[in-house]
Amino acid sequence: MRARAPFLTTIVTAGLLFYLSDISVAAASADETLVERGRYLVHAGGCITCHTEESADAVPLAGGYAVKSPFGTFYTPNITPDKETGIGNWSDEDFVRAFHQGLNPDGEAYFPAFPYTSYTGATREDLLAMKAYLFSLVPVRKEIPPHDLPVYMSSRLAARAWQLSYFDAARFEPDESRSAAWNRGAYLVRHLGHCGECHTPRGTLGALLHDRELTGNPDGADGESIPNITADRKDGIGRWSLSDIEYFLDLGMLPDGDFAGGSMSSVIEDNTSKLTREDRMAIATYIASLVPLESE
Repeated sequence: MRARAPFLTTIVTAGLLFYLSDISVAAASADETLVERGRYLVHAGGCITCHTEESADAVPLAGGYAVKSPFGTFYTPNITPDKETGIGNWSDEDFVRAFHQGLNPDGEAYFPAFPYTSYTGATREDLLAMKAYLFSLVPVRKEIPPHDLPVYMSSRLAARAWQLSYFDAARFEPDESRSAAWNRGAYLVRHLGHCGECHTPRGTLGALLHDRELTGNPDGADGESIPNITADRKDGIGRWSLSDIEYFLDLGMLPDGDFAGGSMSSVIEDNTSKLTREDRMAIATYIASLVPLESE
């Protein structure tokens, strides 16, 4: 019996190694799945458009894009995993808190140029998938210039005061009276896709006027007039079919054969064209349900 011990030990060891190998492969597969899901959600969140500088040699997500507003010019941060100039030192909690509460790792308030007012509705699971994807990228060292703001906005205390007045941190809650497609569309439009940040008008201090959701904003960023995309048949897109909306989000083509221009062309290229047809149809379902302002 003793002569067989080495043989039995070899068998047991081999079995254990095979078992551990299976666990390792499964873990690697799970990580890859999470990263791929995160990649999809980063596109759904429109992150690339805002976090990529407008230059021929710009590295995606390395920041530096200038967001011009009535309150000054904001420069988007580097969100690659560089530990010195990016988010490489952020913990899971740091990442989630930024989106859910609008606070940086030091506990300071972000200005609402970062659309945490919409992202606050995103699920923790989706946010951590996005983080997994971002942390899978090659770190890019890139210093971002400070925001160019008037004196009265030069302190983060101004951002905190704004939050206390206008920001409600809350997750998305499905409407049980609506279809799964409507709820998925609402989640993508209101939160991940943050369409209202451009298409909803704002008050004097920049807070979104939620009772006029997606009715257009004549004073958009960079002076661009943003159209009404409610179901208003005169001023909105009420004459569009669901397929018209989905096709536009995929290729940028309007029902009359013209193509999207301005900032929307970048949104389509980096965001909506990367979504599944099912998600684009969900967005169309939600948008088509919005009652025109004058009909309310």
